[in-house]
Amino acid sequence: MSDRRLWSYKEIAAHIRVQPDTVRSYRKHGLLPPPDHVEGGKPFWYADTVRAWVASRPGNRGRRDE
Repeated sequence: MSDRRLWSYKEIAAHIRVQPDTVRSYRKHGLLPPPDHVEGGKPFWYADTVRAWVASRPGNRGRRDE
């Protein structure tokens, strides 16, 4: 089942336990996938996109969703 909820920097940050500014920095440095949607100039990602990115991140060490 796919999760089509859109996440902002804030939701991504909460998911990976960092500050939203850290997620913004990841995007600035090309470490975050391209946004799935942009509304009013603000980027959003599908939850599934974020989960796939988290699973493939170096140093992930097999971390699972809670």
